[in-house]
Amino acid sequence: MPTQEKTNPKLLVSYSFGEIACQMSWYMINTYLMAFYTDVVTLSTGAISIIMLIARVWDTINDPMMGNIADHTKSRWGRFRPYMIFGAPVLAIFNILTFTVFPVTGWLKVVLALLTYVGAGMAYTACSIAYQALQNVIAIDSRVRMNLATARGLGSQIIGVVLSLVAMPMILHFSNTMNADGAKIADAKGYFVATVILSVLMIPLFWLCAAGCKETYTEKLHAGHQEKIGFFQSIKELVKNDQLLMVVLATVFGAICVSGRMGMLFYYIVYVVGGDNPFALISPTFTTMTVAALIGVAILPWTTKWFGKRNWMLILNAVMVAGFILMFLFPTKQLLFPLSFICGVANSGANICPGMIGDSLEYGDWKLGKRQEGLVASFLSFGVKLATAFVGSVGVLLLSAVGYVPNAVQTPAACTGINVVVNIIPAVIGVLSMVPLFWYKLDDKRVAEIRADLEAGKHAWDK
Repeated sequence: MPTQEKTNPKLLVSYSFGEIACQMSWYMINTYLMAFYTDVVTLSTGAISIIMLIARVWDTINDPMMGNIADHTKSRWGRFRPYMIFGAPVLAIFNILTFTVFPVTGWLKVVLALLTYVGAGMAYTACSIAYQALQNVIAIDSRVRMNLATARGLGSQIIGVVLSLVAMPMILHFSNTMNADGAKIADAKGYFVATVILSVLMIPLFWLCAAGCKETYTEKLHAGHQEKIGFFQSIKELVKNDQLLMVVLATVFGAICVSGRMGMLFYYIVYVVGGDNPFALISPTFTTMTVAALIGVAILPWTTKWFGKRNWMLILNAVMVAGFILMFLFPTKQLLFPLSFICGVANSGANICPGMIGDSLEYGDWKLGKRQEGLVASFLSFGVKLATAFVGSVGVLLLSAVGYVPNAVQTPAACTGINVVVNIIPAVIGVLSMVPLFWYKLDDKRVAEIRADLEAGKHAWDK
């Protein structure tokens, strides 16, 4: 019989602190870095594209390498917790530097933006990979892991509600720049102070997560996995796990679709929906989406049990795509909030992926005799940063191509182009994210059978 495990509420709360910390770190970068680069630092679209391209090329090496290092770490704190404990202060420093306007011009301005952004990405990789991998060694039961994924999602949406309510008002509060109508607009001081506040608050949350999430099952899960394999061999073994590959592909496309769009939504609200004071619509829109996502995440334990993880994710993705198309067709203030609510509920599907990852790891252990929690988490981290890069490189080029001009009244053609970039392109990517899920075959019954086999010392090759 497989190990019987019950969900510990204290563990759920402790684990959710790590996601709150991750969101407090990456929210500013994912949501406002594009606007900061174009409107405050005044980087050209070409320079931003180069920065994002270099950062992503490095991530293709750094993220899997960091995951592999974490998998082979042995310390008094475990495999993954040390990176949360000691990496959090480093991440805070680089977040602040990323939103700093240095007194330089020309190519040196581009170089400093590149170095600070890459540094923030590397520090985030260390912390987020450790956090994501932690879920798979603090619980062993599939439903408990899904509950942890739900707690993570609730933490994400709760802090998302808070940040959507306070981030832009906080930026504007500390800003000193006014527009022609006397209303405040975001400037360098506002972005900097807001980032300092969020970064300082982030550090103790990572520490609370590490303190409350002991790596209870590491030794049991890795018993009999004594063979050490190199980095490139680890990658080769990873791609043999077909179920994991389907989840990773769906996650990468989904992250590009959802996170990428969130970084572009600013332009849709300000220039397409518009109005007398479009900046006043930003906070309520993001708040509406995060409250809706919070509701969607809260019901995941029941919906994923009734429909199955994969099927419920397909349903949510279909609803999300429909919402994007409706927002493209009807860019009005009256429909902005109800359609944002629908899209927000659908966005909760991203929180199903961690539960599916845990099931895929069990499948990989059963099929291949290998467990690589850190390396798998690194691919998910890379997916999130790939989404940010899509906004920063492809997204900024698309904005330029449709005629977007920073800090200016946009032409009707440019507004239509922005609408396409923010809604139609993500809708297409959302459809692509659904395709790999049709090849994902692990339901709760199958995972329970695999866990029973593993605890009996059986693997696929014994059948």
